[in-house]
Amino acid sequence: MATKILIPTPLRPFTDKQEAVEATGATIGELLADLTRKYGGLKAHLYNEQGKLRSFVNVYLNDEDIRYLQKELTPVSAGDTISIIPSVAGGDLII
Repeated sequence: MATKILIPTPLRPFTDKQEAVEATGATIGELLADLTRKYGGLKAHLYNEQGKLRSFVNVYLNDEDIRYLQKELTPVSAGDTISIIPSVAGGDLII
């Protein structure tokens, strides 16, 4: 089944500037694998050298962080929306 994946602005150059794309799979891991097959430039931004999701990449199934579900084994259903949200780090503002 095809599932909608929302792409954050910094990663859109790798999806032909699309803000949402579709991928196929029964789990989050399968969807992300399909996504990175279709848009190869995304892989280095989503996964580390060991093939694990980078720690600063947050993936949400609808409104729930997959880290609190079954991570990449989290099943998806028709009508679900996946969001990829890169972490934003801050620091001290120096004026």
